[in-house]
Amino acid sequence: CSKKQTWMKKQTMEHYQSWIGLSGGDYKITGRDSLVFLVDASKEMFIKGEDGEPSNFDMTMQVVRTVYTSKIISSDKDLVALVFYGTEESKNPRNSFKHVYVYHDLSEPGAKRVQEVDALRGEKGAKLAAETIGSGETSLGDALWCCANLYSDIKLRLSHKRLMIFTCRDEPHGGDSVKDRQARTKASDLKETGVVIDLMHLMKPGGFDISLFFCDIVSPPEDESELGLQLQPSDKLEDLLKRVRAKELKKRALARLNLCLGEGINVAVGIYATAVAARKPGSIKLYRETNEPVRSKTRTFHTQTGSLLLPSEIKKAQYYGGKEIVMERDEVDAIKKFDDPGLFLIGFKPMEKLKLHHHIRPAVFLYPEEDEVKGSSCLFSALLKKCSERNVFALCRFISRRNYPPRFVALLPQNEELDEGKVQITPPGFNVIYLPFADDFRTLDPPQFPSASQTQVDKMKEIVSKLRFKYRSEGFENPVIQQHFRNLEALALDMMAPEEIEDLIMPKVDQIDQRLGPLVQEFKDLVYPAYYNPESKPAAKPDTGGGAEKKPKVELTEDELKAHVQNNTLVKLTVPVLKDACKQFGVRTTGTKKQELIDFLFLVITEHSRKIT
Repeated sequence: CSKKQTWMKKQTMEHYQSWIGLSGGDYKITGRDSLVFLVDASKEMFIKGEDGEPSNFDMTMQVVRTVYTSKIISSDKDLVALVFYGTEESKNPRNSFKHVYVYHDLSEPGAKRVQEVDALRGEKGAKLAAETIGSGETSLGDALWCCANLYSDIKLRLSHKRLMIFTCRDEPHGGDSVKDRQARTKASDLKETGVVIDLMHLMKPGGFDISLFFCDIVSPPEDESELGLQLQPSDKLEDLLKRVRAKELKKRALARLNLCLGEGINVAVGIYATAVAARKPGSIKLYRETNEPVRSKTRTFHTQTGSLLLPSEIKKAQYYGGKEIVMERDEVDAIKKFDDPGLFLIGFKPMEKLKLHHHIRPAVFLYPEEDEVKGSSCLFSALLKKCSERNVFALCRFISRRNYPPRFVALLPQNEELDEGKVQITPPGFNVIYLPFADDFRTLDPPQFPSASQTQVDKMKEIVSKLRFKYRSEGFENPVIQQHFRNLEALALDMMAPEEIEDLIMPKVDQIDQRLGPLVQEFKDLVYPAYYNPESKPAAKPDTGGGAEKKPKVELTEDELKAHVQNNTLVKLTVPVLKDACKQFGVRTTGTKKQELIDFLFLVITEHSRKIT
């Protein structure tokens, strides 16, 4: 259950990554994602593994169940279907195809569907499947044709169509060339309509040979990282879940922009968020009588006449120098616009110039978009190779969207990494590091504490080395989010109580004590005095009668205030300092808004200077 919930958490995180893409600052409206599970129901799928391992059919049902629940949590508007082929019974629209059983048509997932999939799991589920659908002849061509009809019956706009085939038979038709040819033809028709066909092949005795039949059925890999996943069959639930997760969601760019390397040299790139924190979904207000979601609308009315104001009649104003400056909406947009969205190369810097404290927000990932501009991948690869060889990063000006202020970013090269199985674990590209502005740096005055001796430092190094471990983000779950989703799951599935969660972020005290041994006591003896008791309350400080120490009051002279006005730096002063400055000139300050205080002070100092001259 813990691994299942971890995968659900990752699905939720990836849901935040699949935002609307941009091309040159233009917004694109996307439709719904759709996914069809096409599951082999032959007798070979129900054979249990060694040492009591679940059958291939049982593993497939667990995967389907996990995807259903994750869809409900992360993207409940997506469409999902479950179809069995090679069955004895037949159930499909108009019953046009024999040995094809549509268990769930293409629709939004719900609690009822999860319960129906749960009923097919385990030994009882295998018996129910034998009674309900059975095992019979196989015609993959008819099954693909039936899935095509499911897609054609949907009137909604679909942004992504995917079909996953789960089977442990590399020759489903037993060498029947006619059925093989029909299946290849129907698969080609599906791929022409935009359906991506993936094979989730499962382990069988003797191995699974894709080249016998399925190499002509499945769609080509979308990137090189998927080649390894398509060659090896899955024999464990974790491997199958990993493969389904890698395929189930389409990778969508946060933005598609141009990287300008010089005059007339543009490279099309996509910006991707590699990891986004999962959060609890926001609450939805429901109408108490119908239990339907309530939609709110905002309208603006004239304060004097009460008439409804149109968007063209609403203007914006800014107080500056004691005057109200009124601007149209188009004028405000023109002021905000610095340039068109994109990346503009400024130059290159040695890697030593990029410091750790320059990392002020999560980085995004840059990858070429060959479909947008031909030749982008080649030029991008050359730039990445040279930056890696010379150990430099590219300094760029970055505008992510229209009317967004420009930012300076560092493009940090990242080379491709493969594991032992030649499967990509780190993609090639640039990490986009947002650089801070000069105003972001602050001068801190840290408190002074006694310095540790070298003996104490060495002892602490021993403790730290004993407690080191390889960190994996998927090894730790947010207990609040996990409890929230399990409560929702228990409520939707009519469970007696939600599943218990294990708080993985709590320290394992027993293991820590076992690893450290006597090091903790030795460190205490070096640092604390012999009579020190950490559980005793600290002694109360003697009352000197002076009360709490207050920070010294900052007062500015008239000349200093005039200098701030001339240099236009009043905005850097705090609200208390501005209030004290206003009192020096006899101005009563009832409000606390900083801009109002700056405007009052600007007028007073300007008028005072005129009288003197």
